[in-house]
Amino acid sequence: MTTVAELERPSPASLTATPSGATVEARHASRWYGNVVAVNDVSFTLGPGVTGLLGPNGAGKTTVLHMLAGLLRPSVGEVLINGAPAAGSPEIYRRLGLVPERETVQPFLTGREFVRMCARLQELPNPDNAAARSIGLVDMADAQDRKIGTYSKGMRQRIKIAGALVHEPSIILLDEPFNGMDPRQRLQMMDLLRSLAATRVIVISSHILEELDDLATNVLVMVAGRLAASGHFREIRRLMTDRPHTFTVSSSDDRRLAAALLADTSVFGVELTTAGLVVRTKDRGAMTRGLAKSARDAGIRLLEIKPNDESLESVFSYLIER
Repeated sequence: MTTVAELERPSPASLTATPSGATVEARHASRWYGNVVAVNDVSFTLGPGVTGLLGPNGAGKTTVLHMLAGLLRPSVGEVLINGAPAAGSPEIYRRLGLVPERETVQPFLTGREFVRMCARLQELPNPDNAAARSIGLVDMADAQDRKIGTYSKGMRQRIKIAGALVHEPSIILLDEPFNGMDPRQRLQMMDLLRSLAATRVIVISSHILEELDDLATNVLVMVAGRLAASGHFREIRRLMTDRPHTFTVSSSDDRRLAAALLADTSVFGVELTTAGLVVRTKDRGAMTRGLAKSARDAGIRLLEIKPNDESLESVFSYLIER
């Protein structure tokens, strides 16, 4: 078996272009386990490009990905790949590349052995060449002959992605793919995924909004098993950013500060409580800037500014309430 450590890293364009008509579709799909509803009546259609599957932990993102990958059948409804049911069809698996969040790599294998194994499972005619190309794409050639058990978390993620890309799938499903990657590795991986997106359906599950910035074109937002919002990334981000915000402010004189803030157009409510001054705004940036100015002009010392509703659950739940 020849090594590719010294070879030039291949261009993502060297992957064979796939039909632009590749589609992933869910039609009123639900999945439950006993009395627990993991996914509830989800419908969407995805074409080529990067789609972010966004939501807090436990929202149902992984269950959706596993239904798209054919690993789970929906309890009701349909999940279709290019118009055919995702589950139970080995031919469909040849068009899919899945990177699960859980560790799925054997620590006793080298990186090259793992990716070559993936190529052989896909019955590729030349598994050695396919593995070399895929390993080069994720920039792991230098470490391909090391045991996976010696890899860092970020390196294991990249070798898993190499295994998922080895058969040049038209649909790529990634569950929290950037976990453990350093900034350089993330940028390199984002560049790779961006270059593949023109001809492939790429779905990336994440609970971090900023992780998908400048990468995902469309977003599906999951909350408590439901599809809370879907659409263009910038529009969804605007809805999340421009939602009402609540802060608790402690100062040297909360009563005088409250009177000063009522003149700030970015503030639509203030309330004096035993915990401090509760301030409500729809423009977080303008309010925080105005707060500092109001306190300075009034000779008031700010002691603490604490957001009350910045949890992911709160952010995403706001989209359901609209």
